[in-house]
Amino acid sequence: MNELNDLTDLAEQRFTSVRDKLRANLIPPLFRSLRSYDRALLRADLWAGLTISAVAIPQCIAFALLIGVPVPAVVASAIVGTVLCSLFCSSRHLVVGPTNTISIILASALLTLAAEPLAPLQKVLLIGFLMGAIQLAAGLSGLGKITQFVSRSVIVGYTTAVGILIAVGQLGSLLGIARAPDVSLPGTLRHLVTSFFTLNLNHVTAITGLVALFLILTLRRWRPRWPDGLPVLLLAGTASYIFNLHDYEVAVVGDLGAISGGIPLFSGFPLNADTARLIPEITSIAVAAAILGMLESVTVAKSLAAKTGQPIDPNQELIGMGVGNLVGSGFGATPGSASFLRSAANLQSGGRTQWSVVASGVFVLLIVVAISPVLAYIPIAAIAAYLVVIAVRLFQPSQIFLVRHSTSADAAVFWISLIAALFLKLDTAIFVGIGVSLVFFLQKASAPALTEHAFNDVGQLAEIDSPAERNNAQISIVHVEGDLFFGAADIFQDGVRRLAADPNIRVFILRMKNARHLDATTVMALDQLHDYLKSENRHLLISGVHGDVALVLKRSGLAARIGLENMFPAEENPTLATKKALQRAQQLLPNQKPEVRIFYSKPQKGSA
Repeated sequence: MNELNDLTDLAEQRFTSVRDKLRANLIPPLFRSLRSYDRALLRADLWAGLTISAVAIPQCIAFALLIGVPVPAVVASAIVGTVLCSLFCSSRHLVVGPTNTISIILASALLTLAAEPLAPLQKVLLIGFLMGAIQLAAGLSGLGKITQFVSRSVIVGYTTAVGILIAVGQLGSLLGIARAPDVSLPGTLRHLVTSFFTLNLNHVTAITGLVALFLILTLRRWRPRWPDGLPVLLLAGTASYIFNLHDYEVAVVGDLGAISGGIPLFSGFPLNADTARLIPEITSIAVAAAILGMLESVTVAKSLAAKTGQPIDPNQELIGMGVGNLVGSGFGATPGSASFLRSAANLQSGGRTQWSVVASGVFVLLIVVAISPVLAYIPIAAIAAYLVVIAVRLFQPSQIFLVRHSTSADAAVFWISLIAALFLKLDTAIFVGIGVSLVFFLQKASAPALTEHAFNDVGQLAEIDSPAERNNAQISIVHVEGDLFFGAADIFQDGVRRLAADPNIRVFILRMKNARHLDATTVMALDQLHDYLKSENRHLLISGVHGDVALVLKRSGLAARIGLENMFPAEENPTLATKKALQRAQQLLPNQKPEVRIFYSKPQKGSA
């Protein structure tokens, strides 16, 4: 009865802990700042919000062109998704909403799903709904730290490829060249080169795009703190209206759909009989986009925190982004992730709290309502010019140089991620990059060191340089250093077996003081080693075990099989357990006075 009560109490404690954690995570951190909010903070946040909105509006139009969905859907993301995310994020400056990387994943997904009868926006909203659900679940379950296991080289390679794809994909719109029949990278390049040299293009569109590109670059150099996109796009829209460029077959934003300003209204989540059958096909896309969004958000938040000293909770960022994408899909908003450009603008313009992000959503709404007639006349060529500038900003030469020259593994991960993103589906490319980086990580982590020493003349252990310096002995002490998880089991077992090939050694002492992360696979390898030695009337002793290693050996039953008299737990004196093991070894060899050797097998230079 007492045991049942104890189990009941334990269950209640765990339920209470989970409930309290959910309450803490789901209470918007933004509301806590109201206790100390004052007029000075309000002024700073309003100005920062206005700056963010000036950057966001041209990006929304550009990303709508990139994805191939109506502009209001992307604008809704900069309003609903951005504001909802700001309620839950721990970072004061992080801005979540439409971004270039998520946009190009969505564009790639629409090409993959082109044969499906649903409208493009319906497919995008369903992907956003699944993305949000995945990210929210990851945040609530405390999986925010998994982002640290994805190599930065993957992100650098992937974003570099995204920059290339965006730039190449928009050159046709910028120069007035019709879309290529083959939308792959090689097919698009061939079509662009052929059309350019045969002058198969709209000259008015090309002039419009090149002038817009020149003005954007000039404004950025002349006034680097200005939002270079919005003034040029408004100017292009005004010129398009005055000169009626549409009569010259120059495509304008209005061709993408009606530009209407207004508050996004909840229209229901994108789940019905038609969309449900698409879930198996888009799940991998949603997972890849969710992972990329998580990586971007945590990376941007940490980059900003490094400048401000603010503590960041990665799980809270995932919760905020999950809520924004999940609920935003019900408002017809495309999914998004963390925008480094808008987040940096928030910090540089003096934003003090996440209320600046809320303010930016309000300003986006007001500005779009005020200038929606002009937005409809903006030439697509001008939007393409702005997208090319955004694509170029994705190239980070310093980061590319760093990952290419740090280690051969980093360089390989970078190039594989880059090539995979250029020539495979983008969701597949993300998994390829992450998979390759994990393979290199496991290869590095699965190389435990077996180190060899010998006793010197004064009885101290010292490293030896050649076999001639070894003591002639029947007792061998094998010092194990490193992780002993499943990836290291075979290497560990093979290394010890090579040493055990010497028939003169009758007792092996595994010194496991610096061994970590033992698991079932390594326990099985140890068990097989014990059986092998026992079959030849030789002995295995283990010294220096502690912590999780001792617990795994005990729970698995291996400690009992080896014999508790042959196990020597770690003690405060780092060599005392080994000395006791030596005494035990001498008991096992009563008729001989053994000398002692410590094997040391250095990992080969350049090995992973």
